[in-house]
Amino acid sequence: PLDTTAIRAMADETTTKQPGMLKSFLCGGVGGICLVLVGHPLDTIKVRIQTMESLPGQPPPYKGMGDCAQQIIKKEGVKGLYKGMAAPLAGVAPMYALCFLGYGVGKNIFCDEDAFDKLKLAQIGMAGATSSLFTTPILGPGERLKCVLQIQESPTYKGAKYNGYKDLVNGLYKEGGVRGICRGSGITCLRDGIASFFYFSTYEYLKKSWTPKGEKSPGVVQTFCAGGFAGMANWCAMLPIDTVKSKYQVSAAGQYSGVAAVAKHIMATEGVRGFYKGLTPVLVRAFPANAACFLGYEAASNFLTGVGME
Repeated sequence: PLDTTAIRAMADETTTKQPGMLKSFLCGGVGGICLVLVGHPLDTIKVRIQTMESLPGQPPPYKGMGDCAQQIIKKEGVKGLYKGMAAPLAGVAPMYALCFLGYGVGKNIFCDEDAFDKLKLAQIGMAGATSSLFTTPILGPGERLKCVLQIQESPTYKGAKYNGYKDLVNGLYKEGGVRGICRGSGITCLRDGIASFFYFSTYEYLKKSWTPKGEKSPGVVQTFCAGGFAGMANWCAMLPIDTVKSKYQVSAAGQYSGVAAVAKHIMATEGVRGFYKGLTPVLVRAFPANAACFLGYEAASNFLTGVGME
């Protein structure tokens, strides 16, 4: 008689087993902390360059990534590069935990059992995009607070200045209520849905491609590089939307009617290049930060596997 139990066991062994929801949640939190600690200084530079205003007949406030960093350190010290880090650091553990949890939920919705073995990238990408629905409730207002604090010392900033997060939240609430604090959450969700499609599909493709025959996973260097290149793909996909988001979130109340007005203004004054301001610091940051994220994730995953969590 045909031994169906043995056949099922063999099939399970040849299908890559995906982590459970709790494991994804915990490992994502560890990965997120690693990402912020490595990447925040370059994120500060990115936001300053994205939101600077170039006045007619005058040179731009920053000549580039190096000049921006130099000016920040000269005027504000090294701690200036870490301004606004409290919000992403406090929110990033639960946010990335929710990101990978959402990815896990998306796998159940969109992915066939053999999606990761046969690299069905559209299914993996849609699973990744699902994560944005889980992260936006935290990331939307978090990005709003972070961006405002990051640009307060910028030469072109004309808004009110706030003394820390408590003062900022109170000021934004008085200005526009809860909607004022959450301004830009919709475009944040769109940005992250598109970005996460490429983020997770790129990582899984490279991870699978670089896994030696007969092994279950790639080595540390390959994992590091897969995470780094995934981060770069993530940002190349989302930067134009992120530029609009950042400019909208730091603008004065009533300056723009919505994100479409921001995009129209950028196109009219700076052309297509205006949407890619900050590309260099973004890509420089994306590789090490996301490499650290996935290394942290995989290290936590291996640890939890070792203690019996699936």
